[in-house]
Amino acid sequence: MIEVPDFGAILQDRRQKWPWFDHTVRAASRYQAQKGDYYAAGMTYFSVLALFPLLMVAFAAAGFVLVGQPEWLDQIRDQIAQNVPGSLGETINSLIDTAVESRTSVGVLGLLGALYAGLGWIANLREALTAMWESVHEPGSFVATKLKDLAALFGLGLAMALSLGLSALNGGSVMQSLLRLLNLDEAPGVGVLLRIVSVLLALVATWAVFTWVISRLPREPVPFRSAVKGGLIAAVGFEIFKQIAAIYLSSVTNGPAGVVFGPIIGLLVFVFTTSRFVLFATAFAATTRESMALAFVPPPEPAVITTRLEVNDGPSIGGGIALVGAGALAAIGLGFLGRRR
Repeated sequence: MIEVPDFGAILQDRRQKWPWFDHTVRAASRYQAQKGDYYAAGMTYFSVLALFPLLMVAFAAAGFVLVGQPEWLDQIRDQIAQNVPGSLGETINSLIDTAVESRTSVGVLGLLGALYAGLGWIANLREALTAMWESVHEPGSFVATKLKDLAALFGLGLAMALSLGLSALNGGSVMQSLLRLLNLDEAPGVGVLLRIVSVLLALVATWAVFTWVISRLPREPVPFRSAVKGGLIAAVGFEIFKQIAAIYLSSVTNGPAGVVFGPIIGLLVFVFTTSRFVLFATAFAATTRESMALAFVPPPEPAVITTRLEVNDGPSIGGGIALVGAGALAAIGLGFLGRRR
């Protein structure tokens, strides 16, 4: 007879021997218990919803630029007419003309739509992060909550802008210009060194953003040291997944169907997976020994004391018979004692 191994005992033994494995299991349990996939799906929805207003803003900005540069507009029309023959090219050119003419209204509508979708996205993100920390949050007024969410949205945008600015130094023209200025651009091994520095800068920039998200966006204060650990895990996972996503997009955009649907599917998978990375890293930060020692412990349920009042109207039939029997026995006993005297 084949013995079935006790996987529960094996898992418990490994958790006792490997603290990192025990921490990972705790983080995964927290993620599942707090419905991490549900929140990640909501974040993905609002991210895709915000894409269209952002495209409208981009079209409006391009319209304002092209109005001041009519020769650029003529070149774009000529390129479209040459590369997209037939009625499709004419349709695209007419859409460009409409976008340029309606740049103000398109820009205003795009900004309003982006603001609505952005507030929904940041609210969902903050609720998800708070849930991963299992923090108890007392809901405030609607206006105050939306103002705080708006400030958090602008803060996140600023953090991402700083991160992109730092990432712009990696392996690009800035670093190459500095090396050329120092006459080190032809030095042996400078290409490998530049690549290593670029990866480290990108990792540090991503780490800073994720640490800020995990520590500052929850609606209640959280331990910053634990958030740093979670931010590092999110940054490493994000950089690895970013490389995989680049390979995926380059492979699926070769065919006609991939050109149409590949980027859309890739965007959905990228946003959903990134959201899960962030929430799991937050659960990892929330299940450190330090965080669990500071975690909120809910008070016990209030005790309910119920008094019971029994009203006795007299002996029952059985009780009456027992009393009569006891009296008869007592009388017999007394008579027996009297005879002996």
